[in-house]
Amino acid sequence: MPSCQVLNVRDNLFMIDCGEGAQLQLRRMKLKFVRLNHIFISHLHGDHCFGLPGLLSTLALQGKTGPITIHTFADGAQLFGQWMDYFCRERSFDLRFNIIKVGREVIYEDDAITVSTFPLLHRVPTVGFRFDEKPKLRHINGEALAQYGVPHYACNSLRHGEDWTAPDGTVIACDLLTTPPEPNRSYAYCSDTKFSRRVIKAVQGVDWLYHESTYGDEAAAKARQRYHSTAREAATVAQEAGVKRLILGHYSKRYIDETPLLEQAQQVFPHAMLATEGLTIDLNTP
Repeated sequence: MPSCQVLNVRDNLFMIDCGEGAQLQLRRMKLKFVRLNHIFISHLHGDHCFGLPGLLSTLALQGKTGPITIHTFADGAQLFGQWMDYFCRERSFDLRFNIIKVGREVIYEDDAITVSTFPLLHRVPTVGFRFDEKPKLRHINGEALAQYGVPHYACNSLRHGEDWTAPDGTVIACDLLTTPPEPNRSYAYCSDTKFSRRVIKAVQGVDWLYHESTYGDEAAAKARQRYHSTAREAATVAQEAGVKRLILGHYSKRYIDETPLLEQAQQVFPHAMLATEGLTIDLNTP
């Protein structure tokens, strides 16, 4: 099944891989195209990128403005750049390419999130993506501000965790005037990959991990031969990396029912679940 995920970070959409049908699923899920500005391509196999030309063409027809950045390998930038220059030379948005390499590096950062790559073990150059949300601001306690006579102009400093000093020199602790922010979340995406202990280190401690689970135990030899993972191996990564939740995906077409894959994974890591088409997950779920 073609791969595509969309991560919503504070109302900004980040697409991870773009298999065929991606734009149709975006419409079905009523996601706003205008909020999509970054697309991350893990590797250049068709089931992970063949939907990209069509999506970009549709965005051009819709008159989307602003930049769209494709994070991909140099070969991908050349291929997709030539395609767009041929079919969509007149486009309303600024198409940019951020060239990535197989390695561990930060490839994108803004006020809300940091995105980094890490190497996967597949038949072609492939990377995983790790999304780490930056700490959020604290919440103002209006009643406490009134009680201590704190002026509203101090709210910005308080949200950033600073104490407030009254005109008479009295210091009021930030903890008395605010409440803690929501926890910052982290998410890691491992597309096609053979089991690798490098991945365990790269995804250490994330809240949510998506890891391919193409095969079951009975096809472990085939998984190694084709540079894919079994569900049990995906669960081993989750267990040893100390993640909180595991999402299994990228199943072989041989499985009409993926329940056995889930059962095998849960024998190692109980907090595993199956990815399904159109699945929506609240990553703030404990």
